[in-house]
Amino acid sequence: MKRLSIIILILTAFAGCNSSTDGFSLKGTLKGDVANGTEVFLRKTDANNQLIDIDTALVDNGSFIFKGSAEGPELAYLFISNVNGNIPVILENGSIKVSAQKDSLGFALTKGTPQNEMFSDFLTETRIWGRKARSMTKEMTIAVNSRDSVTMNALRDEYFELQQESRDFELKYARENPNALISALILDKVYTSKVISETEVQEIYDGFTPLIKESAVGKNIKLRLTKSETTRIGGKAPNFTGPTPDGGQLALYDVLGKVTILDFWAAWCKPCRAENPNIVKVYNKYHEKGLNIIGVSLDRRAEDWKKAIADDGLVWNHVSNVDYFDEIASMYNVTAIPAAFILDENGTIIAKDLRGQALETKIAELLD
Repeated sequence: MKRLSIIILILTAFAGCNSSTDGFSLKGTLKGDVANGTEVFLRKTDANNQLIDIDTALVDNGSFIFKGSAEGPELAYLFISNVNGNIPVILENGSIKVSAQKDSLGFALTKGTPQNEMFSDFLTETRIWGRKARSMTKEMTIAVNSRDSVTMNALRDEYFELQQESRDFELKYARENPNALISALILDKVYTSKVISETEVQEIYDGFTPLIKESAVGKNIKLRLTKSETTRIGGKAPNFTGPTPDGGQLALYDVLGKVTILDFWAAWCKPCRAENPNIVKVYNKYHEKGLNIIGVSLDRRAEDWKKAIADDGLVWNHVSNVDYFDEIASMYNVTAIPAAFILDENGTIIAKDLRGQALETKIAELLD
């Protein structure tokens, strides 16, 4: 009977240790002078990539705790009131443990569940590049102050090499760890920044486990890949109608030329503004040969949009809902700008995202 009681106690304890599989328990410990009652905010990003609060806890003797339930692994962030920085953490059912120093939240340790263990290991690796980048920044500051152009140029080249090494590491990680949420987050980032082709994105995504594909970021990647099918090279450009600067309405298919550049841009977008002189040059050179352009602005304020058109001398057609990344951007799967599509006279997409000399070379090929 005594033996049976011991077995029951062991089984009960075991069940208690695993009861967190019905939800998550996130226990944090903070070192440093953090007063009792200090608020800790658990936040995640919404559909507009804005941080929103999902729960709040209070510090008690250097500790805090959150409890909840996660449908699947999802990236969230811990913010401590009046403390700089934040702590990224992956919410998943289980017992999550976070330990941090108040003055260096970026070096917090997050453990306890499979995704957080992988995330922690990944962050440990990537901090190598962070340390190198900070060291280069200090050396660059010294070189700039001393006007040492030789050192400045050498450091610039080293920095670009460091960026490439970091990207290569991240992509290698995403390919080799199909069961890690961080792999999907990496893929989402490089997809948005167009570091790799959609074919490569699809290939890496296809290798992900069902758990990662069903995560929020996995579903977002899948949705974007599906949308991109409608704007692939060789496909028909979706028609749309939008407000013009003078208050009228204009449809894409009303202004098609022999060749048309559909240009997504905004007054606040520095790379867009830097590219505008090149687009003006191409338009002036080829408009009489059949080149038309329609600009789709993703500005939030009409006055900014109209002023940029005038300041940059953009004399072609323009539309904007003045609603940031709106339904037109969504229709074309545009998540970053500048973004451009080149259409033939029938509205067929024949090229995408060409800039600088590559854009002029393509237009010359089509119209010269």
